[in-house]
Amino acid sequence: MWPIVMALVRRNAVYITLPIAGVVGFIGYNIESWISDKYTPYSPSIQELRAKRLTEESLNTDAANVEKLRLSSPVLERNLSPSLQPKT
Repeated sequence: MWPIVMALVRRNAVYITLPIAGVVGFIGYNIESWISDKYTPYSPSIQELRAKRLTEESLNTDAANVEKLRLSSPVLERNLSPSLQPKT
């Protein structure tokens, strides 16, 4: 009896596994929707950010009004290996 059942299952495996996979997928999708939060916070698009930046740059066309770039530490001391760091 079992060899006949196994032969039928082997021959019709595609027709058996597709409905089972559909049921498992449907259940998993619904469980995930109950558990997870579907809220995605708003973030402006790249085009909006670019338009805003270009607007700010066009307002600052005065060459005397440019902000200076100030570094908090000297550039050469940023990535020193431990053997080259000053001993204090």
